[in-house]
Amino acid sequence: MGIADCSERFRGGPVGFLLIHGLGGTPVELRFVARGLARAGHTVHCPQLAGHCGSFEDLRATGWMDWYQTVKAAHRELGQSCKQVIVGGLSMGAILALHLAAEFPNDVHATALFAPTLKLDGWGVPWYSIFFNLVRSEWSANFVRFSEREPYGIKDPRVRALVTAAIQSGDSSKAGQLTNPGRVMLEMRRLVAVVRGELGRIHQPTLIVHPRHDDRASLGNAAYLQSALAGRVETCVLDDSYHVVTVDRQRDIVVERTAAFAKRILPVRSTVKPSRSSDLWLASASSA
Repeated sequence: MGIADCSERFRGGPVGFLLIHGLGGTPVELRFVARGLARAGHTVHCPQLAGHCGSFEDLRATGWMDWYQTVKAAHRELGQSCKQVIVGGLSMGAILALHLAAEFPNDVHATALFAPTLKLDGWGVPWYSIFFNLVRSEWSANFVRFSEREPYGIKDPRVRALVTAAIQSGDSSKAGQLTNPGRVMLEMRRLVAVVRGELGRIHQPTLIVHPRHDDRASLGNAAYLQSALAGRVETCVLDDSYHVVTVDRQRDIVVERTAAFAKRILPVRSTVKPSRSSDLWLASASSA
């Protein structure tokens, strides 16, 4: 039995958003922001990365190039109906967005980065995780597992309770992976190494939304990108959220700032209403 497709799509106007979820996460973690952007008149696509929303083994069998192939395919699809495309993502999804911007400078018109994660150095990351930096091979990485823990990247206790319930249900399409294989964490490190070398040639306008008290990735990640990217960068620092800003307490600000950013740099708008009506959403329990 294959992995069910949990991708999210909202039809709208000629400006499209491609939003990419985090490592071990699910498109559901982007649904609130996607719906908000759709209400602003945009077409939005949140693809499900290869190996995600399935089992531990499904995820372990993939690497960053597999995830990136999903992103490229979604970008091609979105480009068929949208004249301009903004590519964004949460956590590692933001790093994949930057890689796409570097490879396709004429077809990615801007980037929107939500808690971008080049380094897992937030206050909630266990001190001993630094020893994983000594792991260099897939063989040794396969002996390591990274288990999610409170507060799951979420400050809002009500939302965190929803995540906990989803985790206990065992449905990875709602809560993502509770345990990430060490191999995919190694793959994330390899992706970051590639993207670090590309930052100086990414000239597209960029919005960064990052929480001041991020439990996964410190504000230093945003500061580094702000200085290293070659184009115009706008940074919004949230003061009442943890890592998963797309569903946490200040999720409305994420929508507002992203929609305003799109309006400033790509002023084409549409009044087409989104094609979906569900207001249900849950946060991913394991976004990296």
